[in-house]
Amino acid sequence: MSLVGKKFPNVAIDAMSEMGDDLRINIFEEATNNQQKVILFWYPKDFTFVCPTELHAFQEALPEFEKRNTKVIGASCDTNEVHFAWLNVAKDNGGIEGVTYPLLADTHRQLANALGIVDQDFEYNEEGEEVFTGSNVTYRATYLIDETGKIFHESVNDMPLGRNVKEYLRLIDAYTHVQKHGEVCPANWEEGKDAMKADRTSTAEYLAKN
Repeated sequence: MSLVGKKFPNVAIDAMSEMGDDLRINIFEEATNNQQKVILFWYPKDFTFVCPTELHAFQEALPEFEKRNTKVIGASCDTNEVHFAWLNVAKDNGGIEGVTYPLLADTHRQLANALGIVDQDFEYNEEGEEVFTGSNVTYRATYLIDETGKIFHESVNDMPLGRNVKEYLRLIDAYTHVQKHGEVCPANWEEGKDAMKADRTSTAEYLAKN
């Protein structure tokens, strides 16, 4: 079930800073108390394969998110200790040394289960006993949260599929344009391109020019 348009869960989760500090982060409060947007991206596990490429990609784009008053937060179900160990492994050895944004450590899967992004299922065998199936880690889920704590974008990739970080910057630009100007953004809209009023005449004029 989609959570777009709903408030992000108001819950604090353990997290790790790049300096090794244990934190407690409430995503909803990060957005509402600081009047900023938040991008929260989940990845399956530390010390894996596609995951470090994504963490470094978000790090490289960090100045662009900061320009847009958007806080970047990563998340998995690993512990703070595992996060910190990975932060101390060099990039050219498969690690995430150099990543400076915080990483949630949702070890109890409290938030991940509330979002419905954990690869897990329960079945019953012939004896009626509950049998757990799945990897019990999260998919590559991404949430964009606005200054009111509302989710305005969510996407979920299967585990082998890395994300395109530039698309989240485009979505933030588009949503900010809507907030500022009250216009809607057509397909493939980018900053500086024409937007539309939410009416039939404006749509027709846009399509006639494009």
